[in-house]
Amino acid sequence: MHLSYELSFTDLQPEELLNQRLSSSRFQTLAPEYEVYGKLPGPTQQTYIRRAVKGVALHGYELDQYIEKYAVGWKFERIPLVAAAIMRLAMFEILYMPDIPNGAAINEAVEIAKKYESPEVVRFVNGILGSFVRAETLPPDTAAETAGEA
Repeated sequence: MHLSYELSFTDLQPEELLNQRLSSSRFQTLAPEYEVYGKLPGPTQQTYIRRAVKGVALHGYELDQYIEKYAVGWKFERIPLVAAAIMRLAMFEILYMPDIPNGAAINEAVEIAKKYESPEVVRFVNGILGSFVRAETLPPDTAAETAGEA
């Protein structure tokens, strides 16, 4: 989520950002301040992080359009940057990482939001992601039934 957030205001290309931020020295610098930086991610975690950050960067406009569509009564500019970064990441996982269950993506997004946002924003994030999943994705059993009808 930190790197998804950082994409909002950096001039670095995603690969450059990832190479700088996924370094041992960067983790050592941030470890005292953030528990998550206590240990450099292993190969599987780095693969996920690289895929997610590059995907959020590549699909940022599309993801922001979804956020705006489901943020009823809110202008995108009013949404806190951290909340937007969290929702972009969850929406990317839902749309482009089928190995991650939708419920897990939403739950993780809500848990992360709880660490950085007020309870009102956490409910907002949960509501947008829930509406997004209900409207933009087909449940697995419905997808199978639809495929059988074709």
